Order: sequence, then C-alpha cells, then structure tokens
Amino acid sequence: MGAVPILYFKIWAYEFINTLPVIMIIKLPKPISLGLLLTYKCSAACKHCMYACSQDWKAEYISRGNLHKLLSLMSGYVEPGPYGPKNINLNYGLHFTGGEPFLNFDLLSEAVEKAEEFGIPSTFVETNCFWAVNDEATREKLAILKGRGLKGLLISVNPFFLEYVPFERTERAIKYGYELFGQNLIVYQHEYYKRFRSRNIRDRMSFEDFIRAEGRSDFARNTEFFISGRAPYKISQYNIYPKYKAMHLVDRHCNPPFIRSWHNHVDNYGNFVPGYCGGLSLGSFYNIDELTDEGIDLDEFPVLKHIICEDFKGLLSFAKDYGYSESRDGYLSKCHLCVDIRKYLAGKGDFRELKPEEFYKRLDD
Repeated sequence: MGAVPILYFKIWAYEFINTLPVIMIIKLPKPISLGLLLTYKCSAACKHCMYACSQDWKAEYISRGNLHKLLSLMSGYVEPGPYGPKNINLNYGLHFTGGEPFLNFDLLSEAVEKAEEFGIPSTFVETNCFWAVNDEATREKLAILKGRGLKGLLISVNPFFLEYVPFERTERAIKYGYELFGQNLIVYQHEYYKRFRSRNIRDRMSFEDFIRAEGRSDFARNTEFFISGRAPYKISQYNIYPKYKAMHLVDRHCNPPFIRSWHNHVDNYGNFVPGYCGGLSLGSFYNIDELTDEGIDLDEFPVLKHIICEDFKGLLSFAKDYGYSESRDGYLSKCHLCVDIRKYLAGKGDFRELKPEEFYKRLDD
C-alpha cells in the first residue's frame, strides 16, 4: 500500500513540471566587430540595399549624446584586425556606415574623433563617393578624417551605385583614398571596378543598361551578392536568378550565420542588428552587457524565437497564423522569404524586434 502514494506523486510531479512555461533564454555572443549606421538616409536608393536606405528616409541622425554612449559601449567589445589596431578588416574593428555617412560630414568627423578617444581599433568608413565632386574637396575631407584618427576607407563599387554616382567620382575617391590610407583602402567590389574601367565608364549608367551590356548570366560573376533587403523586390523583373518555393528554402541554414560575433550593426536608433538582416533588432545596444551576460527572453520576441529555434518552418507557420500566404512565384533566396514574412508581420502587429518600422515601408522605394 505504501507504494501507491509514491506512484501518484510521481505522476502528479511529471504533469506539473510539463505544464510549467518553458523560459527560452539565449545569450548573444560578444560582438568583436561592428558597423554603426549614422543614418538610414542616403543619396541613393539602390536596388540591392540590405537596409532599404534612400533619399526619402527621415534625416534622423544619431544624436551626439547617444553617439558618445554607443562608442563608449563599443570600446569594451570591438577587437582590432589581425594585423593590429592601425589596420582594417571587414570582420574586425568598427566601420561607420549608413545610409551615406558623408551626408553629415560634421557628425562623421565627430564619430571618428570620439572612436579614437575611446581607443576603438581598426576604424574605417564606408561610402558611395557621391561627395567626391572635385580633387580639392575629396582630398580635404579624407585628410580631415585621417587626422582625427580614421584608419581606413571602404569604397562601394557596383552597378547599383553606378545608377546614382558618376564613376569618375568613385575613381577620384579611390585615387586620394589610396594616397592617404594606402593598404587600408578597400574597393568593394574590385571586380566591378575592373569592369567599369574596361568599359571606360565616366558618368552614370542605369542598371538596365549594365545588364544589357554584361548579360544576365554574367551580372554577378566573381562577385559577392546577398539577395536580401530591397534586392528581391527590385531585381526579380530581370530574371537573373531562379525562384524557389518556400518548402525548398525553410530547411537551409542562414549563411552567414544569423547569430554571430562578427560584422553586426548598430543603427542610429540603437537597434542591435544581426549581421546583414536589415529591419530586425536583437534588442537595444544600450543594453549590450545584459544581452551578452543575461540573454534575451525569446518568448517576448516571437519572430526571433522562430528564426533561432525552429528556423523558417516555425516562422512560416507563425506568419500563416496571421494570414500570410506564400508567394506563388516563389522566392529568390532564403533572405527573400525571411524579409517578405517580416514585411507582412510588420503590418499586422507590434513586434518589437521588427525595427525600425520605416525599413518595411522603404523596401519598395
């Protein structure tokens, strides 16, 4: 008889434990490299933009007070490149970006100076070179930034920027960038730079004309191209890439990894943006110590929870509960599926991880 109460107790305990809510906590890896978006406003509205930047964004630059706070926090995490703090690397150090950081040169200059004061290593700025209108102005701006502590320069070169920025300005910035920063000048991507030079391009060229000249199959030859952000909505019409049903994409792992320590971003609102995933926030970078030491309660962030724990099967099922329908035409990439789901959900509820809200409104710019 004495065994019966024990058996009942075991059954009761099992049932009780399995009815308790499961608290799902994930601690973020400590970020070793970061990009700081000074603004989402840009001089261009490129078809490939991961962050859906354009001229139509509100000119909401990071405030100077918040700039100093963020840089102070970043100084405790950012690590130098493999060749030391005076050299740059895409996946180490800190880069200033946007939007277009040169739209507010005074703010950019202050950001560079403060980063140097905080001892942040391997700093560089990413730009589309719209501002390189003549030799004197170009050299002067780069000299000011170098004088305030900037270690390097990344110049974006691709057929999307070519629609907005005359190639002669890009070449001018490269010329003086190399003169001032030497090996700490990165031309991204060099393949397109070579192609533009071989065609003796001086001014702008539409993407349509570039595709016509190069051929669809050769558009991305020997280059790196992420079909995310605005890209899926703007390049579909050119039939460059095949499309896939959602079922063929949901089990693929994010590449690069979704949660990682390198090359994450912080925007002007303080959102901690994972990698290249525009419109998605892991939380406020002002709370970075808590995010890495205590973690995120994923039950409070269902979109993040489904991406992290169930990959895209869970996210797709979750979205369907809100009325999302899969595209009959299919998707160009897993990133396309992800951003399309998030774009839909952003209009259906208050998901704190889907920030900034304007990102989802600017995908069609």
